[in-house]
Amino acid sequence: MDNNYNAVKFDYIDEISEGDEKFKIELINIFLKQIPEFINNMNKYLEENNTEELAKEAHTAKSSAMIFMMEETGKTLKQIQLHATENDKSNLPSLIKKAAISLTTASEELAVYLKENKSEE
Repeated sequence: MDNNYNAVKFDYIDEISEGDEKFKIELINIFLKQIPEFINNMNKYLEENNTEELAKEAHTAKSSAMIFMMEETGKTLKQIQLHATENDKSNLPSLIKKAAISLTTASEELAVYLKENKSEE
């Protein structure tokens, strides 16, 4: 069932939820609420030249993405964090755009998962 997803993988979340579908859905809903906040905040902090907060936001987003085994997204968010920490703004716009696309794709896939598993809620 979970094989139809490309951006997210459920192996880790299945492990920590130990078959508790309600808990799994709760974690998905939390991440779905966080995604637009992560994207908006990273763009806002970039625009404000607030690299310290940008680094923190990327770190938090990376931790959440890794729960869904989003390896490439995690690497991109780590790059954002490192560039922001080093105050190197040259690649930040493209990295943030790349992360936003990946997070948005994940959001779409998770919304499909919730729709397909509506009876579990």
